Amino acid sequence: MKILVPVKRVADYNVKVRVKSDGSGVDIANVKMSMNPFDEIAVEEAVRLREAGQAAEVVAVSAGVAQCQETLRAAMAIGADRAILVESGDELQPLAVAKLLKAVAEREQPGLVILGKQAIDDDCNQTGQMLAALLGWPQATFASSLGLEGGRAIVTREVDGGLETVALTLPAVVTTDLRMNEPRYVTLPNIMKAKKKPLDLVKAADLGIDTSPRLATLQVVEPSRRTAGVIVKSVDELVAGLRNEAKVI
Repeated sequence: MKILVPVKRVADYNVKVRVKSDGSGVDIANVKMSMNPFDEIAVEEAVRLREAGQAAEVVAVSAGVAQCQETLRAAMAIGADRAILVESGDELQPLAVAKLLKAVAEREQPGLVILGKQAIDDDCNQTGQMLAALLGWPQATFASSLGLEGGRAIVTREVDGGLETVALTLPAVVTTDLRMNEPRYVTLPNIMKAKKKPLDLVKAADLGIDTSPRLATLQVVEPSRRTAGVIVKSVDELVAGLRNEAKVI
């Protein structure tokens, strides 16, 4: 079985991002970029399934600018066998990405698609669900564990009330949560091996997909600064402050 793992290039989670002076978006010029952490978990899970003999090949795929090749090389350093980059200079919103991934999935015919539940730059949490809908495949979101058994994917997913276990007929789409696994440390030899693994380039226009944005960003603003805390001497003073100053009770 082949596993397809979409990955996204985002600003590194350790970087404090800043809003552009004109409020049109986030300034990522000269900012360290890395793989979306949820997607890194997805790559790790796919590689573990291959190492367990439950999958034959892991293919990483990304959509975006040429620099996304670095993200794909990182996925191959973790253990993906090869990679595909769908090149596009457009602002790719979740629906456009889902359509591009659908075209890639139809070409590659994977038995399973594993991707992060959301990206840390826009927090949309939409691409996996949209991809499953476009393909007409079953889906399990917010997965904390995944196993393959008898042509089905057994997924434990995190819900508001606790944990829910579902069985999906393959092919299927699974989105990963933080508690699924801890990605391995990438060693230098694997980084060097990743440079020699095949990486195919595909133009988004060649797939015949309309990637034009459906949504327009009107304004981006930084969150307001938090005020300093106040030490109170009694419960009565705390209640008075909550009632009269904070006005939350």
